[in-house]
Amino acid sequence: MMRQLRRTLTTLSLALCAALPAAAATEAAPMPHVSWSRNANIYEVNIRQYTPEGTFKAFAQHLPRLKKMGVDILWLMPVQPIGEKNRKGTLGSYYAVRDYTAVNPEFGTLDDLKALVKQAHGLGMHVIIDWVANHTAFDNPWTQEHSDWYLKNDKGEIYPVTYTDGAEPEYWTDVTGLDWTKPGLWKGMTDAMLYWVREADVDGFRCDVAGKVPTPFWNQARAELDRVKPVFMLAEADKPDLHEHAFDMTYGWDTKDLFKAIAKGKADARTLANFLEHPPKAFPPGAYRMRFTSNHDENSWAGSDVELYGPAFKAMAVLAATLPGMPLIYGGQEAGLDKRIEFFEKDPIQWKDYAYAPFYTKLLALKHANPALWNGQYGGSVQVLQTGNDKVFAFRRALKGNSVQVTVNVSNDAQRFSLPGGKQQTLAAWDYRIDARGK
Repeated sequence: MMRQLRRTLTTLSLALCAALPAAAATEAAPMPHVSWSRNANIYEVNIRQYTPEGTFKAFAQHLPRLKKMGVDILWLMPVQPIGEKNRKGTLGSYYAVRDYTAVNPEFGTLDDLKALVKQAHGLGMHVIIDWVANHTAFDNPWTQEHSDWYLKNDKGEIYPVTYTDGAEPEYWTDVTGLDWTKPGLWKGMTDAMLYWVREADVDGFRCDVAGKVPTPFWNQARAELDRVKPVFMLAEADKPDLHEHAFDMTYGWDTKDLFKAIAKGKADARTLANFLEHPPKAFPPGAYRMRFTSNHDENSWAGSDVELYGPAFKAMAVLAATLPGMPLIYGGQEAGLDKRIEFFEKDPIQWKDYAYAPFYTKLLALKHANPALWNGQYGGSVQVLQTGNDKVFAFRRALKGNSVQVTVNVSNDAQRFSLPGGKQQTLAAWDYRIDARGK
């Protein structure tokens, strides 16, 4: 049974400092983060589908628009060539990397990528690229040059990545797994990552299936990268120990699942309050968590925004942008992305009239301007507010004279509510109010 909201104001923190033993909370120093990430958002770019051309040059034409919208960090899905052996579909998966230090010719050249990064930097944005360290394509040169770096079956052969530890077995037939017990692999992978920082001046990496790769590898790789330039690291994982030395941010799958449940009427304000009071995992102080309603996996395999959220979409996006963590926008959401993008085929985004761009512009500006909403240790903790209605969720975040109060109707009907000391009010279905004060 879901825990009911407390009658009084309760101070809660997603960083979970209060839930840790007092000694641990005082001894642990929050991991420092690059200054440009502290009030930043992140925007995922699917180069293949972003434009009809599907190239770096074509995407670069969108940079001024994205800057105007308030985008800070551009996350490019893998930029390397895609394997041909055992390829899925016509074009294959971006995550079947054939060469770690080359550019996918479908997207352009290394010079095109460098020009894109330089243009983004000139606009005050930063660029991270997707990194696939868990596995490679079957025709990656490493399978011949460093065959000892790969997992083998009983016959001594490389084989498809296979996972049997989930609810259902997973067989990734277009990729083969790397063997992280081999020291040579550690240097080879680190050198490949360093190549992109040195040659293309990228600002960091989003690391695919990061939890399947040994954390000590990420720790040493991060140290090597930071010697070239301070980087930003995002893990596709939610392991707290990844935050200790290697990663700035991990995936907030927990809130994504809550947002979907709320949109379907399977959860309400009590669920959100319970989550904030009792997070499923304890993360180190200052850990960034990525908050999102969609990404490339969610869109292609779980459903479009229309399917998953319907009329609740804006309300859930508001929560993703204002709860502790860094908000992600998946490229196309600002145009009301209403289809599942094909993963292995050409399927361009239909941009239409950028209907949601003004909505996102306001949300991102709100985060930039209000320190209470900043990321990790740089932002304020959460105070859940009693509303007298399980269908209305309200909270306040405050820091050094700045406060932001958010009230969201998490239902498909108009709701009446009252905040502590206030008069009764009404919010329309899935409506929200944001009140920011001070600086």
